[in-house]
Amino acid sequence: MGGAILVLSGPSGAGKSTIIENASSKIGDYYFSISTTTREPREGERDGVDYHFVSKEEFEEDIKAGAFLEYATVHGNYYGTSINPVKKALKSGKLVIFDIDIQGHRLVRAKIGDLVTSVFITPPTLSELKRRLYSRSTDKNSIIERRVNNAKEEIKAICEFDFIIINDEIERASNEFITISNASRLKLSKKELKKLIVNWENN
Repeated sequence: MGGAILVLSGPSGAGKSTIIENASSKIGDYYFSISTTTREPREGERDGVDYHFVSKEEFEEDIKAGAFLEYATVHGNYYGTSINPVKKALKSGKLVIFDIDIQGHRLVRAKIGDLVTSVFITPPTLSELKRRLYSRSTDKNSIIERRVNNAKEEIKAICEFDFIIINDEIERASNEFITISNASRLKLSKKELKKLIVNWENN
């Protein structure tokens, strides 16, 4: 059970954080990759816990320095994944979990695809997503509508993911996530597969 990368994507309001929290005791040692963003913190969010909050200028300096595994602009703000903590976690054998959008998934796939297992998490319907977004009362209506419109585009990319979790019942969705997380650790990189073939042929 070595290091592996598990990419989670899906609309805001799909329940990704709740699923991870429910499954955390059953997926082994893991590192949740905290994204860096230029957006303002929401009420209750903490720097270094929910996100690394930085200025646009700081983010663009890190882009120039090559500090991101992937980054993208979402709703007018930068979001990115720093490289060094991911490398450190993989080296220590941890499951690295990313919660990133479909653009980020594509970029990570392109760079280190043979280490990646990906999951798209979504509510069962668009109307259920709207209900969840409005009921949590953390964003203005204009932001919620933007998230809904973004979700309509995101759902079109589900064929790019290895697995889909329909989060209509949290216990079942969490169990599916546990199964996928543990299986992702068994995935071998191309380098490991080549080594396996050589060993198999020579012994």
